[in-house]
Amino acid sequence: MPDLFSMNGRVAVVTGASRGLGLDFAKTLAGAGATVVCVARTQATLRAAVDGIVADGGTADAVAFDVTDEAALTTAVADIIARHGRIDVLVNNAGILYRTPVVETTTEDWRRVVDTDLTAAFMLSRAVGRHMLAQRYGRIVNIASVMGVLGRATVGGYVAAKHGLIGLTKTLAAELGPAITVNCLSPGYIRTELNVALQENREFSTMLETRTAAQRWGTSADLRGALLLLASDAGAYITGHSLVVDGGLTSILA
Repeated sequence: MPDLFSMNGRVAVVTGASRGLGLDFAKTLAGAGATVVCVARTQATLRAAVDGIVADGGTADAVAFDVTDEAALTTAVADIIARHGRIDVLVNNAGILYRTPVVETTTEDWRRVVDTDLTAAFMLSRAVGRHMLAQRYGRIVNIASVMGVLGRATVGGYVAAKHGLIGLTKTLAAELGPAITVNCLSPGYIRTELNVALQENREFSTMLETRTAAQRWGTSADLRGALLLLASDAGAYITGHSLVVDGGLTSILA
């Protein structure tokens, strides 16, 4: 059974990998045997992430570029393939969030969120998808959210982008199959630096803990098994799916 989840010999690209969930995703894939290419905008933070993975016995590389910059993205994908020979797994994790009511949200801020959380995933999946089609193998894992199936005030751009990412996943699955699977990993409320304000809000935390079957916030460790399922051969017959890992939140709130 462990061989089903093995990433030995695979090359995985993880965006937003310098911190938070992205860094944990990179460590998880490296721990399962993959060579992980960590992507983020800042070389210094990426270097620290890669050094940590290597110190733990993994294999990793750092490639710094802005995922919303199409020219830089295209060049980077070509360089990664040239350096590592292939890309087997793409984890579209990079994302940002603004907490502002829609009527107070500037068009610039809206576009920044949608460009980072949705359009970048489209551009990377297009570029890497062409390569995966040529090699007749691939796993694309888009990191969505429970906000891709629910709505919430003050995060309109994020909610819209995550809904769109789930739709994009279904289309990519239809177009890139059968050799390539495309799925969403949709976390619930996971403790990260993105939601510190909510973690410190006692009223919100109490609501979350009482309306979630698991009765707690999630942690990055709660996502590792789901990620490996979708990124490995264990998930070969799963595609076009949004795997919600939320401790039962959406089942109860729905």
